[in-house]
Amino acid sequence: MTQNRVVVVAGTRTPFVRARTVFQKLPASTLGGVVLRETVARSGIDPGLIEEIHFGIVSPPAEGTNVAREALFDSGLPARIPCTTINRYCASAAEAAAGIAAKILAGQIEVGLAGGVESISSVRALFSQEATDFFQDFAKAKTTAQRLGHFRKFKPTLLAPHAPGISEPTTGLSMGQSADLMARQFKIGRAEQDEFAASSHRKAHEAWERGFYQSHVVGVATPEGRIIDRDTDIRPDTSVEKLSKLRPIFYKDGTITAGNASPLTDGASAVLLMSETKACELGLKPLGAIRSVAVAGVDLQKEPLLIGPAFAMPKALEKAGITWNDLDLVEMHEAFAGQVLATIAAIESKEWAKEKLGLEHAIGKVDRSRLNVNGGSIPLGHPFGATGGRLILQTLHELQARKKNLGLISICAAGGLGLVMVVESI
Repeated sequence: MTQNRVVVVAGTRTPFVRARTVFQKLPASTLGGVVLRETVARSGIDPGLIEEIHFGIVSPPAEGTNVAREALFDSGLPARIPCTTINRYCASAAEAAAGIAAKILAGQIEVGLAGGVESISSVRALFSQEATDFFQDFAKAKTTAQRLGHFRKFKPTLLAPHAPGISEPTTGLSMGQSADLMARQFKIGRAEQDEFAASSHRKAHEAWERGFYQSHVVGVATPEGRIIDRDTDIRPDTSVEKLSKLRPIFYKDGTITAGNASPLTDGASAVLLMSETKACELGLKPLGAIRSVAVAGVDLQKEPLLIGPAFAMPKALEKAGITWNDLDLVEMHEAFAGQVLATIAAIESKEWAKEKLGLEHAIGKVDRSRLNVNGGSIPLGHPFGATGGRLILQTLHELQARKKNLGLISICAAGGLGLVMVVESI
């Protein structure tokens, strides 16, 4: 490869923690500021070289919705850096990285930061449109008589909040309901899902114990004076037997439970990207390079909500100039164990590939010994806007540890979207 690749020279993430626990009093901008600041500090570059920031979030706060800009202010980096907030649902941080990479390849910039954050703890309850209209009209009243007249229209039901939810507007189903139906369609059983989840917990725990995550997870100080320096939702003692006792969440006869699904999570991630030429000029040794990116969208009336990555994979492989068999690692976002296993079934099905993609052969055979080798979103957690950054860092660090070359990152997202990225070690 020539020296025009986009390379990742540094990156960090916060610990991923269960929502409404230890990061409850830390807004998204604060968590984002931590990883932006620490990523630049670890790289050792002059912050003045950073030309742009793309940062993802799915549920931005009502105030300061350009979280990229607010995180920049919290980070202490130069205020002159332009910032854009990205929302491609669960693929937001990866899309942020793809956007910065595209600008570098186009010659618009040489150095940029990308990543994302989610503070589910900060998501507020919503009120109905009727309530919103009532209070806005009340605020417009200019006299006491007008205010009193308007107040006579008040109904106690206007104060009833709508609890925050993760329903798909198009289908009316929650993400979990859609995943449960996806598992049924691909005939993925409960025991198989529980075994996958238990294995992911074990792998995540083992990775922490051998020091893998310490290479790129940074501690975060809470307002109470605690330093949180480790993911909080990993359960090393979990087992298929324990998971089998949990009740289905979404359907009485369903297979998805709290144990084989990713939890609601707070956290942030960031990566520093630049042209390989610039990295050489600065004397930096990159973690790796982005080889290709492909995205896909599916018709939700015809396809499962979370099957998008399977449609994007052949495009990403072709753009990278490789085949499935060239891959050394596969990192697949674990929204639900059932979703991962259903996607694997699609990847390995010749019939599915022919019907859906027009291919004469299956996408590939998934070697489980190379899949999510350090655990995935089920034990680590899934801060929607940040998971893509975690996956990039996790894949590149493991490729280096194994002295291997190519990794594929797969992220399903709401709206029937999928993003696939091929990265390579340097």
